[in-house]
Amino acid sequence: MLAPVLSLLVPPRCAACGAPSTVGRWLCHACQAALPWLGPELCPACALPLPCGPPCPARRSAFAAAWAPVALEGPARALVHALKFGGRTAVADVMAAQMLANVPRGLLGPEACLVPAPAHPARRRERGFDQAMVLARRLGRRVRLPVVAALARSGAARRQTGAGRRERLLGVEVRATRPVAGSVVLIDDVHTTGATLQACALALRAAGATSVVALTYARTLP
Repeated sequence: MLAPVLSLLVPPRCAACGAPSTVGRWLCHACQAALPWLGPELCPACALPLPCGPPCPARRSAFAAAWAPVALEGPARALVHALKFGGRTAVADVMAAQMLANVPRGLLGPEACLVPAPAHPARRRERGFDQAMVLARRLGRRVRLPVVAALARSGAARRQTGAGRRERLLGVEVRATRPVAGSVVLIDDVHTTGATLQACALALRAAGATSVVALTYARTLP
């Protein structure tokens, strides 16, 4: 009942472009229409549009499959930045909805648990939250799957932006903080080189996970 009154006092703004938006919507109609949806022809291993190689970037990955609904471009990039750097955690709900809009059948099995890729403690203190955890919780509420904080980052906090796969692999240290059994859906905001997902999947497999698949909001395109 208060939403119409609040919209007059403080008009909602699009999280991507800042234009006036409809009450209850984080994206205006123009940005919603401009979302860079990835088509159905994606490599099931690396989540890049086919053909992804040769060779496939995920040919030696510890995760069995990867998928993302959108490319890290335009309004999708703006949503990631609003969450990750702007502290607008509420946008994770629309990101979760977009992740579930056309998720491949079987990727989110009823026996799976959601495990967020951990942020480095320094980044978590800096931002006040862990973006992957926020995203995993929004997903968990929608699909009624448990969210398990089973991973932790260690080592020096390094900026990953602009780093290549080799530099990212050297800069990602992940360990399991508890045993994990069964199927795991690894959650993160962005799939770039796959180095973070690989480190997380290796730790999960070592902790007892029988299968790990990676589900992210956005995929960086080459």
